[in-house]
This record gives sequence, C-alpha cells and structure tokens, in this order.
Amino acid sequence: MTFEEYLSSKKIDENQFKQQEPVRYSTWKAEFEQQHPESFTTQKKFLINQVRRKYLVR
Repeated sequence: MTFEEYLSSKKIDENQFKQQEPVRYSTWKAEFEQQHPESFTTQKKFLINQVRRKYLVR
C-alpha cells in the first residue's frame, strides 16, 4: 500500500493535504514508508482524524 492509497482509504484528500500542509505531508509520508500501515495508524490516530476533518474527500 502506498501513502497515497492510505490517505484515500482514510478519506483524506491528498492534493489538499499536500498543498495546505506540505511539511506535515512529507514527514508523514517518510514515516509511513518506514513502518507498517497499522502501526502508522496507531501512532497517528488522533492526528489522522483532525486531518480528515480538514481535508475530507468529497
């Protein structure tokens, strides 16, 4: 699973996220590529929900 597919599965608009918060996007992408998706979800659970609310796929 790629980071882009992961964001899509979490209903996060990748393009908006990348444009509005490029530093967080690149940091998360680097971390995601170094660990299992479930570990990433556990680690970022509450932050993912905040990002989803901001950049919900419509």
